Amino acid sequence: MPGKNSASIKHWPEDERPRERLIKFGSNSLSDAHLLGILIGSGDRRAKKNAVDLSRDLLNQFGTLENLDQATVTEICQVKGIGSAKAAQIKAALEVGKRMASKPMSTKNKLKSSQAFVNQFSPFLKNLKKEIVKIVLLDPKLQYIKDLTISEGSLNASIVHPREVMIPAIRESAASFALIHNHPSGDPTPSQADFEITHRLNKTGKIVGIHMVDHIIIGGNEFFSFADEGLL
Repeated sequence: MPGKNSASIKHWPEDERPRERLIKFGSNSLSDAHLLGILIGSGDRRAKKNAVDLSRDLLNQFGTLENLDQATVTEICQVKGIGSAKAAQIKAALEVGKRMASKPMSTKNKLKSSQAFVNQFSPFLKNLKKEIVKIVLLDPKLQYIKDLTISEGSLNASIVHPREVMIPAIRESAASFALIHNHPSGDPTPSQADFEITHRLNKTGKIVGIHMVDHIIIGGNEFFSFADEGLL
């Protein structure tokens, strides 16, 4: 009988087949390649590769699941044996994971610390290739009102004008707001532009009576908080 290296997973010992192993031992018992193999579902007969082989090719190409999350469908399809349908399944699963990691927001959610903001928004921002700038509007009890994307830039710093923040804040009768954005480089260290934007928004907020509670920069799995550093 063919061993584990057979192109067909059905020839593997039952306890080593990804789907059967997940059912019997739980998803935590599977490697990244085995989990991706379940998502991919089938291999490439022409290349004589099973779904796990293709998953290993993906991980060899992109290195980590986080890097795979950053990749576009077109980039994923460049791996031989991965078509648009398989790539879409992978991207959908990764998006589900991010949404699971971020609790749905409601007007009862209180955001009283930098970590609370990070827990909520980091899953969506930390792996992006472009810079996204959001404002989070809060009521007098620091309860969430809504969040808005006010800038989508390239890999360079996005320019944020105070009116883009204050107009929606006034419209929603917000008592305070936070600015949050990502650094695609993975380094959350603030740039000179970040300092300038923070200073302008903090000053404008004081003039119109809407308090700036924080400016948080997400960089990979790390973050920088202007409030925590005493810079507001």
